[in-house]
Amino acid sequence: MKTHQPLTVSAIVAALLASGCGGGSHGTPSFFGGGNPPGPTVPPPSSAVPLTCDDTLKANFKPDANTSVVAVKSFKKGDALLLSGAATASTPVAANDVCVVKLNVGPGNPGPEGAPSTSPGIGIEIWLPSKTAWNSRVHALGGGGWQGGVAGSPTAIASTDAAGVAGKEGAVSSTTDTGHASLAGGSFAMNPDGSINKTLWTDFASRGIHEQAVKTKALATAYYGTAPKYAYWDGGSTGGRQGLNLAQNHPTDFDGIIANYPAINWSRFITAELYPQIVFQRDLGGVAPTQAQQDLVSNAAVAACDLVAGQHLGYVLDPASCTYDPTADLAVLCTADGGTNGTIACVTKAQATAINKIWYGMTADGSVPSPATDNGWSPASSSVLLGSANQRWYGLTRGTSLYAAMFAPFGLNGLASPNGAFPIASDQVALELQNPTVADPSFVNATGNGQSLWKQLSYAQLSNAYDRGVTLQAEFGNINTDNPDLSAFKNRGGKMLTWHGLADELIMPQGTVNYYNSVVARNGGLSDVQAFYRLYLVPGAGHGNPNGTSNPGAEVPYFTPTQFYDALTAWVEKGTGPDALTLQTPGGGAAKTRPICVYPKKITYTSGDIGSAASYTCS
Repeated sequence: MKTHQPLTVSAIVAALLASGCGGGSHGTPSFFGGGNPPGPTVPPPSSAVPLTCDDTLKANFKPDANTSVVAVKSFKKGDALLLSGAATASTPVAANDVCVVKLNVGPGNPGPEGAPSTSPGIGIEIWLPSKTAWNSRVHALGGGGWQGGVAGSPTAIASTDAAGVAGKEGAVSSTTDTGHASLAGGSFAMNPDGSINKTLWTDFASRGIHEQAVKTKALATAYYGTAPKYAYWDGGSTGGRQGLNLAQNHPTDFDGIIANYPAINWSRFITAELYPQIVFQRDLGGVAPTQAQQDLVSNAAVAACDLVAGQHLGYVLDPASCTYDPTADLAVLCTADGGTNGTIACVTKAQATAINKIWYGMTADGSVPSPATDNGWSPASSSVLLGSANQRWYGLTRGTSLYAAMFAPFGLNGLASPNGAFPIASDQVALELQNPTVADPSFVNATGNGQSLWKQLSYAQLSNAYDRGVTLQAEFGNINTDNPDLSAFKNRGGKMLTWHGLADELIMPQGTVNYYNSVVARNGGLSDVQAFYRLYLVPGAGHGNPNGTSNPGAEVPYFTPTQFYDALTAWVEKGTGPDALTLQTPGGGAAKTRPICVYPKKITYTSGDIGSAASYTCS
C-alpha cells in the first residue's frame, strides 16, 4: 500500500486483501514556527566491514546472533522488481538504482510445518538507494490489517512502495511481516492446540516494528559508512497503530512519526466492527439492508447535515453535530411503515433503527437512544475511555458508506456489508473467545476451522468478547496500544502527526479523538502536547481514500502527494510546525479546496464560495 502519497483504490484493496485496513500518509501545508529539531538518530552498532550489494553482505552484516540475511539483490534503473520468475508488462520497475536486503530476526515460533502459527522469525525487507543518492534519511513504512506476507521471503518482494521510496525519494525504506508470513487472517495468533500464541502476538504488536527500526538503521549505517541523520515512521491503520506503539514503547527509534487513522484500542474497536452484523442477525433475522437501502439512508443523512451557507456540500463537515434520524424521516421509510417511499430502496422502521444502532456504536444490550438525545459522539470529547458503560464503542459516522462502497467491487466486506462480516472482526472475536469456529472458514486451526458461529452471538456475548479482549491484553502483546503517556517521546524531541478521515469506513475516528484527548490530559495540557503531536480531522475522507461517504459524487478535498510527510520533515528538521493545511480535490478540472485544522479547532465557514478554502477559518 502507498504510505507516502495518496492511495489508489488498487493499493488499498491490496493491503486489505493481505488482511487489513490499508494505511497511508500524505502531504504540503502552510506552517508556523516553533521548537528545535531533534538531534540525529543514533542506530545500534553494526559491522565495520564495508558492505556491497551482493552475497558478501550475508556474511558481513551480523548485527546480532538472532539476525540473518536471507537475500540480497541490486537493481538498476528500469529493472523489473522481481526476485524470481518472469517479468510481465505490469511488473513494476526500479525508479533508480536500488538494493534490496531481506532479513530474518529470530527466534520465531516453532511448530508443525504449514501451521499459520509456525514462524522462523520476523521478516524485514530493506531498500537502499545508491550510495550517491542517499539523502541521509530512513523512511520506514507501516502495514495494514494483520500484516503478514513475504517480507522475509528470499524469492518474493513484499513492498514496491518501499522500493519507490528508495528509488524516487532517496531514503532508506523498509517493511516487515511482523513475525508471520501467513495470510490466513488472524489464524497465526492461535497455537495449533487452540491456545493463545503469545510469541507471535508480541511480534505482531510491538517487537516486529522495533526490530524493523533497529535493523534498518544498523544496515544503513553499515552500508553507507555513516548513521542516518533522521529516521521517520510512516503508516496508517495498522501502520498508524504501529507508529503510536513506537512512540509509547520505543521513543528513540524515530525522530518523526506519521500515525494516520490508527488502529489503536485494537480489541475494542475491532470487536465493535462485528456489531453491525450482530444487529442484522438479532434484529433483522440475518438479512442485512441492501446496498441501495443503506445508501438511501446514508445519503439522506448527508443531505440533512451538509448545508453550508444554504448550499449542499455533498459530505458532512462535522458529523459530531449530525443528529439525523431515519426512523423519523418519511422520505426513506416504506409506505407500509407510514413513510412516503415506494421504491425498493425504502427501509422499514426496524431497518432504520438498525442503522441508528450502527451509527451510535456497540452497546452491551443492543439498545440505542434517540439521536436527538445522544448521537454517540459525546464520549469522544472526553479523556475517559469507553467500555464500562452500556455504550462499549463508537459507531460509523452519519454519511459514511456503511458497506464500504470503495471496496465492495473488489469483494471486500465493509462493516455493514450484506455479504457478511469484515474478516478481521470475526477473527478477533474468535481469538478473544478462544474458539476458532466463531470465525469465518478462512480462519484455520488444527482444533477446528472457522464455521461462522459469530452469527449465533447475542449482544451480551459480543459484549463479553469485548471484555475478554481487554482482559487478555498481556497475552495479546498489549495490542491495544492505548497508553497516553508520550512523555519519553516528547522529551527526546520527537514529533508526530496524525490525520483521521471523518468518513472512515473501518476505524471510527471518535476513538482517535478520545485517545488524543487522553494524551492531552496526561502530558501537560493542549499547548504542551501540540508542541510535539498534532491531530487533523478530515471531513469526507475515508480509510486512506479521498471519499469515504455514501455519495459517489462528493468532491472531497484531499492531500497532494507527500504533503503530510513534507509537513513532518519540516517540523523535525527545521522546527517548522504545521498549522492549518489546505487540501484540494484530486484529479483534473477546477479544484475545490478546504482547510483542515489542528484539533481541537474546527472548520468554520465565514463567507464566499463554499468550495474555496479562503471561505473558511479554523476556530
